[in-house]
Amino acid sequence: MIARIWRGWATGGNVAAYRRHFEEIVQPHLAELPGFCGCLLLEGVAGAETEITAITLWRSLDDIRAFAGTDIAVARVEPAARAVLDRFSETAEHREVSTAVWPR
Repeated sequence: MIARIWRGWATGGNVAAYRRHFEEIVQPHLAELPGFCGCLLLEGVAGAETEITAITLWRSLDDIRAFAGTDIAVARVEPAARAVLDRFSETAEHREVSTAVWPR
């Protein structure tokens, strides 16, 4: 399994607006894609901003390419997300998941 990791930063009510966008638009779209295994949305205070980290889990790099395009390092940030984020990473990182434990 491969984790695709991307970060954005928001302030005030835009944090909740991005969370809604992720839950209502991004996650349902991803759930329809072959090879998508799940996702996490993390939030943490970073000074005056909230850092938002999206971790999507994929079966393979080929599945990520089908979603992200040939250059998987390029982040896909929709206009609706850009509108509520103060700033965001233009790239995504990828890591092989070596251990994952999910309680029953």
